[in-house]
Amino acid sequence: MTERSLATPHLAVIGAGPAGLAATVAAAAHGVRVTLIDAAPQAGGQFYRQPAAGLRAGRPQALHHDWRTWERLRDALAAHMKAGAVRHLTDHHVWFVERRPEGPESGRFTVHALLGPEPKDAAAVDADAVLLATGGYEKVLPFPGWTLPGVVTAGGAQAMLKGALVVPGRTAVVAGTGPLLLPVAAGLAAAGMRVAALVESAAPRAFLRRTGALAAEPGKVAEGAGYVARLLRHRVRTLARHTVVEAHGDERLEAVTVAALDGDGRVRPGTGRRIPCDTLAVGHGMLAHTDLAETLGCRLDGPAVHVDDEQRTDVPGVWAAGEATGIGGSGLALAEGHIAGRSAAARLGGGEPDPREWARAAKSRARLREFAAMLDSVYAPPAHWTEQVRDDTVVCRCEEVTADAIRGAAGELGAGDLRTVKLLTRAGMGWCQGRVCAPGVAGLTGCEPTPSRRPFARPVPLGVLAREHARPTHREHTHPTDGGPS
Repeated sequence: MTERSLATPHLAVIGAGPAGLAATVAAAAHGVRVTLIDAAPQAGGQFYRQPAAGLRAGRPQALHHDWRTWERLRDALAAHMKAGAVRHLTDHHVWFVERRPEGPESGRFTVHALLGPEPKDAAAVDADAVLLATGGYEKVLPFPGWTLPGVVTAGGAQAMLKGALVVPGRTAVVAGTGPLLLPVAAGLAAAGMRVAALVESAAPRAFLRRTGALAAEPGKVAEGAGYVARLLRHRVRTLARHTVVEAHGDERLEAVTVAALDGDGRVRPGTGRRIPCDTLAVGHGMLAHTDLAETLGCRLDGPAVHVDDEQRTDVPGVWAAGEATGIGGSGLALAEGHIAGRSAAARLGGGEPDPREWARAAKSRARLREFAAMLDSVYAPPAHWTEQVRDDTVVCRCEEVTADAIRGAAGELGAGDLRTVKLLTRAGMGWCQGRVCAPGVAGLTGCEPTPSRRPFARPVPLGVLAREHARPTHREHTHPTDGGPS
């Protein structure tokens, strides 16, 4: 095994999903040492999530779209690891990126991570530059009964299927809004679940007004048509312009009530229907993971990280790609990851990009961003969803804060921002630090979502912080290629 010189510029890529993999491969191919850091035991992220080897899946490709792209990324990563250009650190949960602006190592970074599925120790990776490919997470808006056992996120149901080869129940309703609902419903049906209904709040006719964006991405249109065909084959009933009003059950989920929406996004009186089920897979879109970018001081554009044409943030030495810069799907993440990795390599001394290659990648990115913007405009949650949230509905699960308390903080107590609502009610102070409940709190109070400015991207055991203060942190180096600590 050969090893790239430790004097070679070193890039830390955080996240091994489509964007992180594309960035790693691009940067390593142009002479940069890369440490790819990810919380999962295998590369792939959520989109290319793989079943554990011990499950001996016979046809894992049956659970995935665009499997050939995954195979190319996987094989390229393996080749660069064998050549000593890439180190892949698995089960590393990054909680902080330290920027060191002073001293002889000016401009360098240290990536701090917790080790293992139940982290009790820490590791650190020093790098000349950092590329954030931290992905996104699901948004779920509250409704009566959403905390019942049996109610899961749409992505959670898909993760169970892809990663563990199990289904969450026998009869499912897939509901909410967004392009993720189609593959989730199709996947659950193909795996043997009875999918009683796909409940989508968007109206199909909204696509008819956006034929230009659709025509520019025939592959995406074909992909969607394929999912629809699978749903028809499994006799899955689709209820467009409908929403879940309530989930019912004592010990666990037993049924859901769904109702039609009018043109203003309000529930039509008298249209409710009860559907028996033991699983509700629900989602209302995606949110960008920006915690690490925020702690580094990167500028945000609304809910996403701001980047330039090279995927550079406004913090020198920090790039970002994929869902962290705006939700757009795997194709856009791959395009942004390639551009970011190639740009980082060039800025770290890996040579200038080929103008033709750069132009092709930029054109693809622009086209996919336009398509993503179109989807974002179509798949919006119902405008008046808060009207269905009763006062006794738990909105913040961690602290068990109800809608009544949250409404009272904004109304009677005059809270005008999410931080004040949190101080008055404790909504957002729990384990998830508001990642789950913040959209619901914002909707109920009318407060604008604001950057969280959390000091850490994930909870850190006090023992780890104490040990880091007391002694030098265990540091990862980039010469071994086994994926474990050196």
